[in-house]
Amino acid sequence: MSDFSSPDPEKPGYIGPLDDSDPDEFTAAGDAVYEALLSRLGEASPQPRLSATRRVVELLGDPQRAYPVIHITGTNGKTSTSRITESILRAYGLRTGLFTSPHLERVNERIVIDGESISNEALAANWADIEPFLAIVDGELETAGEPRITFFEALSILAFACFADAPVDVAVIEVGMGGEWDSTNVADGQVAVITPISLDHMNRLGNTVEEIARTKSGIIKPVSHVVSAFQPASALAELTRAAELTESSLAVQGDGFSLLSSAVGVGGQVVSIKGLAGTYSDLFLPLYGAHQAQNAAVAVAAVESFLGGGTHELSQEVVGEGFATVTSPGRLQLVGIEPTVLVDAAHNPGGADVLAVALTEYFTFDKVVAVVGILHDKDVEGIIRALEPVVTEFVVTEAPSDRAVDADTLAAIVVGIVGRDRVAVEPDVDRALVLARDSADEAERGAVLVTGSVTLVGQAITVAAAEKWKP
Repeated sequence: MSDFSSPDPEKPGYIGPLDDSDPDEFTAAGDAVYEALLSRLGEASPQPRLSATRRVVELLGDPQRAYPVIHITGTNGKTSTSRITESILRAYGLRTGLFTSPHLERVNERIVIDGESISNEALAANWADIEPFLAIVDGELETAGEPRITFFEALSILAFACFADAPVDVAVIEVGMGGEWDSTNVADGQVAVITPISLDHMNRLGNTVEEIARTKSGIIKPVSHVVSAFQPASALAELTRAAELTESSLAVQGDGFSLLSSAVGVGGQVVSIKGLAGTYSDLFLPLYGAHQAQNAAVAVAAVESFLGGGTHELSQEVVGEGFATVTSPGRLQLVGIEPTVLVDAAHNPGGADVLAVALTEYFTFDKVVAVVGILHDKDVEGIIRALEPVVTEFVVTEAPSDRAVDADTLAAIVVGIVGRDRVAVEPDVDRALVLARDSADEAERGAVLVTGSVTLVGQAITVAAAEKWKP
């Protein structure tokens, strides 16, 4: 058994412990790809450029042009919306590619082909194909005094190559950060999807929602279809301007399409959606939270835009199948029972807000013990204030990342918001999980919630699986 001491899916990813009993003979080759990616500048330091990625894909023959693309950006809900969109397309019989960020346990999760994480064999083979071209451009960049190809640039190029090699009929591509200069933007999306925009990554994207929306609108390409979730007025103005400049159509939730209803169901919810061209009633969605129902509405409009320019109704049965088979790991995911253990990758106030609402709408816990670990570039106070009304006790720990706020510093902030009597401190994540489960077990309907960082959620998922918290 081997492990990485300071993994981080945002810089550049949490791979989790490697199981030497894995029967996949290509595991070592897949691990070597990850290690090669780790040697590059991480995702916490993205380069605001497209030229480097564009140079590599040109040398490769532009694999990103081998299939149509649905390109998805936003602040919250990108990954879930991407997954729902891909699931509907796959239900239609299309061979799909899905690129999302970050991963929870293993980097293979980010490149999904026809609903399955890419195999180690395919990952390694495609890496071998692109590596010589990365080396060429690395040399050119170093000569010019620029940083060589970064982790995320290399991973984006790898995903494009894997999808072309598969091959896929359509790729759903989630932006890494922003949009305009994100390396995924070398692809030209026939459909551009924008999930809710709020303040995050301000040091990179801008200090106002308007500035952030302007950067994200950069994925809108000429004469494309644009689908947007509800947006603040300033963000919507930027998206409208970008659509007009590119002569693209713009469909906005609440006007062009809408969520008609959602009702709590066993294991998820039942939703009805008015799309751009049809109405899809009483469909089961195995995801918790009103925000996921909203994501589903955006996904339906995206698929309608892709398959028929927003003018042709989708099959009710196929949309139902797409919903029924969708998963969204790390988003209010049940990883343990007796006591209930839920993980959610909320790492900004917007994500924490919708998480808090979902907890009260979908569950009847009488005690919630939250294990929290947060990275230093996040709005710690905003996250804790959003969770405070629905959490009984906080177990403060240190997320497995070199960018984590240390447990004592984080605890001081949490105590200042919720009071000393509701806070325990345990820097070791494994011991923090034990402490939280023991506390939750004292209540008749107690639960543990692990949140605040993708890295923390990834470790909790790994521990839960290893210790068989859920049959």
